[in-house]
Amino acid sequence: MQTSKPAQQEIAKRTPSSTPSVPVRETPAAQVPVITASQTTLAPLGLRYSVLKYAGDEGDVEVDADMVFRAGDRVRLNVQTNDSGYLYVVMRGSSGNWKILFPAVEINETDNRVERGKSYMVPRSTRFIFDEQAGDEQLFVVLSRQPEPDFDSLITHLATGGASPRKEEPKQVMLAKNTVDDNLIQRVRERLVARDLVFEKVTDSGARKEKANYVVDPSGSPQSRLVVDLKLQHR
Repeated sequence: MQTSKPAQQEIAKRTPSSTPSVPVRETPAAQVPVITASQTTLAPLGLRYSVLKYAGDEGDVEVDADMVFRAGDRVRLNVQTNDSGYLYVVMRGSSGNWKILFPAVEINETDNRVERGKSYMVPRSTRFIFDEQAGDEQLFVVLSRQPEPDFDSLITHLATGGASPRKEEPKQVMLAKNTVDDNLIQRVRERLVARDLVFEKVTDSGARKEKANYVVDPSGSPQSRLVVDLKLQHR
């Protein structure tokens, strides 16, 4: 009787790796720097303004802001900006009080937001006329990337006729005439000091006949502000 031989079992032999295993280390994710609003750099904030004098059939014509105006002359400002912001324009009359020209609070307008590249007439729908009383008419122009609380609260108060006056608002505000006491404006101006501004005046006698002034804040800050004092000579 023949007995069958047990089946030979194949034993798989593990072949040692020729390259030793190296532990894999995870590379930590790169840290993304946090940029705060104060570190953000924007384009320099710029303002172009010109004085427009009414010239009959020719309409409004740009004139040199340093020219001497006469009684009966009708003028207004043309303002353009290179970025969105908030525009405030006030004018000091011969009485010593200031009148807000932009926004037009006498028609309950409080929106003073301006957009890049657009032209804004100040006043919007009329002109101011030089009377017989000689002197210097002073305009105070502010362009800011952020709203200016001092001006905003005053504008709202004047536009609403003082229906809900706040305790901190000055008593010198004369709502009926839309005028503001000189002391108040001086206090606001002291808070709105703008430094290191670049001013340039353009007087082109060529085909363009451009007569304008440019003001730039080169800082590129989100808090950029332009402040312009403009005097119109009236003789």
